[in-house]
Amino acid sequence: MRRFRAAVTGAVTLSLALAVSACGGGSATGGGDDGSPKTLTYWASNQGANIEVDKKVLQPELDKFEQQTGIEVKLEVVPWSDLLNRILTATSSGQGPDVLNIGNTWSASLQASGALLPWDEKNFDRIGGRDRFVESALGSTGVQGQDPAAVPLYSMAYALYYNKKLFAEAGIAKPPATWDELIAAGKKLTARGKNGIGVEGANLSNNIHQVFVLGKQHGADFFTSDGKPDFTSDGAVAAVKQYVDLMAQHKIVAPGNAEYAQNQSLSDFSKGRTGMLLWQTASATFKAQGMKDEDWGVAPAPVRSGKPGPGTATNSMVAGINMGVFKNTDNLDGALKFVKFMTSDAEQKILNKAYGSIPPVRSAQSDPAFGAPAVAVLRDTLATSAAALPQVPEESQFETVVGTAVKELFADAAAGRAVTERSVREKLEKAQQQMPKK
Repeated sequence: MRRFRAAVTGAVTLSLALAVSACGGGSATGGGDDGSPKTLTYWASNQGANIEVDKKVLQPELDKFEQQTGIEVKLEVVPWSDLLNRILTATSSGQGPDVLNIGNTWSASLQASGALLPWDEKNFDRIGGRDRFVESALGSTGVQGQDPAAVPLYSMAYALYYNKKLFAEAGIAKPPATWDELIAAGKKLTARGKNGIGVEGANLSNNIHQVFVLGKQHGADFFTSDGKPDFTSDGAVAAVKQYVDLMAQHKIVAPGNAEYAQNQSLSDFSKGRTGMLLWQTASATFKAQGMKDEDWGVAPAPVRSGKPGPGTATNSMVAGINMGVFKNTDNLDGALKFVKFMTSDAEQKILNKAYGSIPPVRSAQSDPAFGAPAVAVLRDTLATSAAALPQVPEESQFETVVGTAVKELFADAAAGRAVTERSVREKLEKAQQQMPKK
């Protein structure tokens, strides 16, 4: 998922499982001579540096769709801090859009609500077929074995971004490939008065993304094979402690990062205050904040040892944005036409170039723009060393309770309180107790 959303309350998140299948979107109005609606409403997630950037990117494409089909698309770009709550309200009230973006990590949870149109073979055929999409992107569209709740729109991956000038001044010859190398580089940067690496300690989603990847590196998945929470395994505890120890033990994260929740670490990096950053597909945002392309480099995110790859060498979650349709839209034909348009080769190239993301449509990846070095790192990560977050209905609750545990541990570290294996395990035990009982 792109731009990290702010914390959602446990009560609202837990209500997701109770959303009824009869609810959904559908606010199309008007009609042509044949009685078909001529309007669609579309909630787009905030992908650019700000909402106005998204409007500038999207509106010309929506105008193009209207010229081709006669269907007007009413756009609302929804900030990440509001998006999940807005979707949950729509699923319970029936007052929502026809088409919407969802963070791909929500797919299984929203699938369980029954509010979104299932993408069976018939619906996939309406947009050109399932085989057009990259398999790793399809892996984050819902529970395996069920018809997906959405289709991939933008694909993203985590990478390590670094400030070339700060690296040169600190005598760091190349980007770190392992966590030990990252810590050593961070200490060289902090010795020169810079922040070694930035984190978003109060951002629940970012916390989950980072500790999930570290969990994979320690052989932990946070859920058992039958979908039960497993937050207190040795690997899960080690993953959380390793992440928080960047501040608590190694002191390469500034204490103020414990309160960061809305891209502040990205701003620090762009302004030369921080030497390294683990981020999703950040190049377009750097440019929007005035950072020149030649000022930064990108490399695969670190692993414990060796090179990135599957299993314990996983170094990213499969990040991205999916596109869903509310099941009870009164303009299903128009909604499917719109999804087909947005996932067409031409639009995939336009939109993913604008956002610096990777097309999840195979044929669109042939464009030379997606072979540029900065993008190739992300493309190769998605193809070889990224894993989808657990596709379980309780995924959104997992983000809330474990993300909060990590947030509280960062707060402890910032306040000078010890972060120990015992304190980490206690936080994760508390988080597991808050999960719904199966």
